Amino acid sequence: MNTVMEQKKQKPTLEAIEPNFGNSFAYNTYDKESAKDHTIWHYHPEIELVFVNGGTGKRQIGSHVSYYQEGDLILIGSNLPHCGFMDKNTGNKRQTVIHMKEDFLGNDFFDIPEMAKIQKLLDIAKNGIAFSGKTKTKIGEKMEVMEYQSDFQRLLSILNILNELGYSEDYKVLNAEGFTMQSELKDNDRINVVFNHVKANFKDPISLEEIADTVSMTVPSFCRYFKKITNKTFTQFVSEYRLVHASKLLAEQPLSITEVCFESGFNNFSHFNKSFKAFTGQNPSEYRNQLKKVLQ
Repeated sequence: MNTVMEQKKQKPTLEAIEPNFGNSFAYNTYDKESAKDHTIWHYHPEIELVFVNGGTGKRQIGSHVSYYQEGDLILIGSNLPHCGFMDKNTGNKRQTVIHMKEDFLGNDFFDIPEMAKIQKLLDIAKNGIAFSGKTKTKIGEKMEVMEYQSDFQRLLSILNILNELGYSEDYKVLNAEGFTMQSELKDNDRINVVFNHVKANFKDPISLEEIADTVSMTVPSFCRYFKKITNKTFTQFVSEYRLVHASKLLAEQPLSITEVCFESGFNNFSHFNKSFKAFTGQNPSEYRNQLKKVLQ
């Protein structure tokens, strides 16, 4: 009974995004109090460009989980599952979000030669892209200025922003090893149920039998399915999720490293240290000390 109740709570829905009245795209801004509370993975057919001004938080896009600092600029392709990047606890100033359908300017618009860079960018965005450095700062400013522009000016700004992103070298593909979402919506729902189960239960042991049961699959079938979709094993995904949570705690909370270990779902301190160093290149103490130097 509990499992059924949990699944009902965790089951994602296809998010319906309405474009601004009279527009082919949606433009919205949020402060830390009004930010959408997308605490579960969700997906939608619209391409999403997000600028988070300041603060820290988690990126959770496809099978990729990482920790961002000093804000973020992210481009997410159509139907790529992701979580919200900002809430009232992450210390961000504001968030600016643009949603657009792949064909928001017509079926063939991006096929013309002048749009080649943008077309390539949108293809890469199917795996999620995080931008950094001057690109993040410059494009973030342009996105925030759009709040005061007319509808036509906003449309021109979107094209200009996409073009600049297409030429930028300050980027990282988040699901670089590949993330293959099946075309049927039931597959989107299934992988989202898995992701949300991990998000809700990562501090406790999660057996393959347990996770396979949540999506009504046998263990061998689930393992093949998860590896095909994410190009990762389920165990690897859970471990990475726990390690990113540990990174967040080390940066934000005055906890001892032992406390961070157990708060992140690890039950063996030695294993935690070894895993953290393999994941970040530093042991937890070095990571925290390095972060202090950066912030100072």
